[in-house]
Amino acid sequence: MEEFESHSRMARKAKPFRKTKLFVKLFLAALVILTIVSVIQYRNGYTLTNTTKKSDIPFSGDELDVKNPSNVNVLLLGVDSRGEEKSRSDTMMLISMNKEKKTIKMVSFMRDIYADIPGYKSYKLNTAYYLGGVQLAKDTITHMFGVPIQHYALIDFSNFETIVDIAAPNGVKLDVEKDMSEKIGVSLKAGEQTLNGKELLGYARFRADNEGDFGRVRRQQQAIEALKDTVLKPLAAYRYPKLAGAVKGTVETDYSTTEEVLHLLQIATKDYDTSKLTIPVENSYQFANYSHAGSVLEIDVEQNRQALQDFLQN
Repeated sequence: MEEFESHSRMARKAKPFRKTKLFVKLFLAALVILTIVSVIQYRNGYTLTNTTKKSDIPFSGDELDVKNPSNVNVLLLGVDSRGEEKSRSDTMMLISMNKEKKTIKMVSFMRDIYADIPGYKSYKLNTAYYLGGVQLAKDTITHMFGVPIQHYALIDFSNFETIVDIAAPNGVKLDVEKDMSEKIGVSLKAGEQTLNGKELLGYARFRADNEGDFGRVRRQQQAIEALKDTVLKPLAAYRYPKLAGAVKGTVETDYSTTEEVLHLLQIATKDYDTSKLTIPVENSYQFANYSHAGSVLEIDVEQNRQALQDFLQN
């Protein structure tokens, strides 16, 4: 009798062990499958992109700001090369991320700012990229506004559409403020719309109204925030590997492959508060015209430098 009870106790102890062992096997199998699927999706995203990437773009980033060590500043440059070897930067945006405060701050720099470009005479700010690439664009902004920049990301608009369509295959919801069609390649109607990549890019580039370039910069910020909100949705997480592959295939950056993926997932899976600023700020500029640079925005550099510092530190 005692021997029978002993065997029964051993059998009861074995059942939980077998269940645990089975669970571990199932978990490991699921992990392997998930890894394989993620790798396949990553490769699919990479091969879908029409890459125009260059190799070995020279770039030397700044050290973290000792006053704001939690801030990481990334210079985002958008270009429309259209097959040309050299082009001006159509979009210049500083993305400042603070992990401790869980904030993302977007700062757009107007391309017509009359800028003191190191090593050259003053031109429009977007000419810095034409003259010296990413490094000179970064050095010009750092020199003028006293803001450290640790990293960069460079994308051609021809690839922006692909990234949007991978990140948001069902489109990006956005309130289109007015009918738009002139010089953007698409026709948009006023009201809440669901835009694909080509339409979202057209919205962000529209400037055929009385706001001119100021309105275009505002819409760029709005488009990026709307795309971020779409990517943040929980059901969108399964697209991250494919999106990471697309980013790797199209976006020039000084991040390594591993860092790119981790950085992307960090932003996309956390609820960061977003705020926006445009440089120059109100009442800090005037229009001027120079024979070598054309129509420009002459700005109060000190006023805008202080406005930028206050925005990033608060």
